[in-house]
Amino acid sequence: MDMRTPLGKVRGLGSAKSGTEHFWRVRTTAVALVPLLLFYIVFLIAYGGRPYAEVVGALANPFVATINGLTVIASIIHMRLGMEEIIQDYIHSEITKIVLLILNAFFSLAVGGLCLFAVLKIAFAG
Repeated sequence: MDMRTPLGKVRGLGSAKSGTEHFWRVRTTAVALVPLLLFYIVFLIAYGGRPYAEVVGALANPFVATINGLTVIASIIHMRLGMEEIIQDYIHSEITKIVLLILNAFFSLAVGGLCLFAVLKIAFAG
C-alpha cells in the first residue's frame, strides 16, 4: 500500500531524498561543535579577567587560532542549516522562501568571513 498521492508519485518526491543528507549535516556539525565549544568555555574561564594583551597573546597561539577558526566554520554551517530548515518548514510562499534562503546563504557567508577575518587578524598581529 503506497501512501503517496498520485502527484507525489509522478514527481518522485518523498522521504529519503535530500532530507537525510541535511539531517546528517546538522547532526555532524552539532557533534563537531561539542569539543570545540568545550575548549572555548575552558579558554574563557582560564583567561577571564586577565589583561587584554595576555588574552590577545593567547588567542594568537596557532593552536588556539585554529580551534577558533574551526569553531567559527562549524557554527556558521550549523546556523545556516538550521535557518534553512526553519525557512523551508514555516515559510509557505515559494518566492518568499527562495528570497529568504538566498539571504540566509549570503548572511552566513558574510558573518563567517568577518569572524574568520577577526580570528586571522588576531592570530597574525598578536
